[in-house]
Amino acid sequence: MFYVEVFFITLFLSTFFAMGGVGSAVALVPILHFLGVNFNLSKAIGLFVNTSTTLTATIMNIKRKILDIKFALPLAFSLSLFAPLGAYMSKFIPEVYVKGLFFIFLIFSGSMLLFGKKESKFHYNKPWVLVVLGAIVGIISGLLGIGGGSILIPFLILLGFDAKKLAITISFIIPFSTFAAFLTYLQIVKMDWILLGVATVASILGGIIGNHIMYYKLNQNHIKKIIGITLYLIALKMLLALF
Repeated sequence: MFYVEVFFITLFLSTFFAMGGVGSAVALVPILHFLGVNFNLSKAIGLFVNTSTTLTATIMNIKRKILDIKFALPLAFSLSLFAPLGAYMSKFIPEVYVKGLFFIFLIFSGSMLLFGKKESKFHYNKPWVLVVLGAIVGIISGLLGIGGGSILIPFLILLGFDAKKLAITISFIIPFSTFAAFLTYLQIVKMDWILLGVATVASILGGIIGNHIMYYKLNQNHIKKIIGITLYLIALKMLLALF
């Protein structure tokens, strides 16, 4: 019954978040933990879910030849290199501090969905900047079990990168970093393969359903606002659980 419960919760989350064009792992990780799943195991599952749900988009973008490899490679390299480091660091950082960082990330993500503006503040596109930014985000994403796109995109927009181009780039680089971090978590936690399979299948199905609804039925901006408020509520519950 627990796996059935996880399936339908994950299906709902992935459908709802896909309607807003947002990955669901940011909510799935804390909710799995609220349900009694070990925090590191929850993060590992979140990473694999991110990998599987972005991989299809990556393959399609490569086939369509709309991916700028030269732009994506510095980010892909640094994220893939440092995301496993962030995952490995979770062995040594007290869980309460990681949860505190996750709380901050939830507030940041919710705020960007509610109040973020797609306006460039600078025009700086040196490759070393992408490498450094990718390294920082990689460590955070590996530590928290998230994809990192919701951190990368706002900062890259501020640096002057094209917002439309970023969505394609992020879908390419995320599978590399999340899968690398997932492999690291396999050395840390005892994997529940049934739980992983259930969450992955539900997330893929939810992504398909959510994308269909987004394009034909609903206003994406309204959904993003609701998702932002949802992330605030999850953050509040996580904060209360810390005390």
